[in-house]
Amino acid sequence: MHSSKVFCFHINKLPLVCYVWQRRIISSPHSICNDVILVKSESFNHYRQQRQQQRIASSSAQHTSNNNNAKSTPPKHDWNRAVSEAERIVGYPTSFLSLRWLLSDEIANVALHLRKLVGSTHPLLKTAKHLLYNGKNTMQAWGLIVLLVSKAAGHSPNISDMEQDKSAGVLHTQRGLAEITEMIRISHLVHNSLVNLQKKKNSSIPEDSPTFEDMTFGNKIGLLTGDYLLGHASYELANLRNQEVVELIASAIRDFSESEFIGERDQQNNPLPSKPETNNISARNIGANNIDFDESDCARPLNISKVMGIPEKEWECRNILNAGSLLGKSCKATLKLAGQSEEMQRQAYLFGKHLSLAWQACLDAEPFQATTLPMDCTFSLVSAPVLFHLEYDPSLYDEIEKGKISIENVDYIKIHKAILQGPGLKKTKQLQRKHTTAAMRVLENFPPTDARTALENIILAMQDL
Repeated sequence: MHSSKVFCFHINKLPLVCYVWQRRIISSPHSICNDVILVKSESFNHYRQQRQQQRIASSSAQHTSNNNNAKSTPPKHDWNRAVSEAERIVGYPTSFLSLRWLLSDEIANVALHLRKLVGSTHPLLKTAKHLLYNGKNTMQAWGLIVLLVSKAAGHSPNISDMEQDKSAGVLHTQRGLAEITEMIRISHLVHNSLVNLQKKKNSSIPEDSPTFEDMTFGNKIGLLTGDYLLGHASYELANLRNQEVVELIASAIRDFSESEFIGERDQQNNPLPSKPETNNISARNIGANNIDFDESDCARPLNISKVMGIPEKEWECRNILNAGSLLGKSCKATLKLAGQSEEMQRQAYLFGKHLSLAWQACLDAEPFQATTLPMDCTFSLVSAPVLFHLEYDPSLYDEIEKGKISIENVDYIKIHKAILQGPGLKKTKQLQRKHTTAAMRVLENFPPTDARTALENIILAMQDL
């Protein structure tokens, strides 16, 4: 005799389960296979016919309803589908860009030590989780964007066949640059996860406590991991043997460092917004209208002294230095490797910059989509909705000043509620549309290809998130 097991399934999943069982039948509809009680195919066929009739009736009703509507709902673009289609065009998933160094002995040892931090509150764990599991961010997609721009623009006919990756439609050096971009980006995120441990007399955490030990150990792992990735990226960058590309990417790393010293900070180096500028109206108008204030020479440092306190300009400056600089300059560098013209290189830089700014605006608006702030949830105090609301209501800056020692002293629920009642969220959505439109406009300068279409689909999917 065969032993049997009793299974309970939700009614909505019953057709699928029965179908799988029917495919696994070996002899008769009543036989027992692999300790699973099979359902008679007659019962399943009867149920399937009923469901098919219900779907036809539902589809007909939906079609009639749509015909009665004056306006049809525009189709939503799926982010995961857009990324998967883009990966198919370049030939392989983005996660494989870093597979070579991900399987190295150094990273394997880091992963082994990282397990010791499980259960602690070190920010490095949150960063690692976002890198691995959060599909709606650009941490793993930066290399993909660089490759799509490379394929969309093509390369000079003077490039030899030995330098080309025929299967992917890009150059070997461009693929290497995509990996370098991801490694630099991840190293920056890992370095930002370090905790600023105060001296014993100023610290609220005793040095002999388990929490202090966890934070110290996490800092060591984060520092070594970030340094390893940055060092390896620098080595691979030198192997490209292109001085101009090295200069571009080095200036992006400089911008990362500069972004950590803008404006006021608390003791953990978390950024605080500048006090709203209320007198310099002409400077505000210039800052609001001039998006590409650094396009004349993207390797020169930004002049940030005139933008602090002007909401849109300050937000752009912070996020160009923190993210847009690397993506924009990587897009420009990949076309430099392909021998494209200076104008095409400039357009590639503008596309990467606008794309990163549009995505950041999307992330900034996400915490304010709900009417209430979830428990233990915070948001950046230099995000676009906060900066725009401070311009609308400067009195809220009194609450933010409580975070000069630690941003944990700020009442996030109060700020969240105030922003929902003001124009900050609406202006942030306008800011996102402004940069997505600018990115789309830049793409018009690229020849119509599958890679260009994939980039357009990614932008459209970003708007629907």
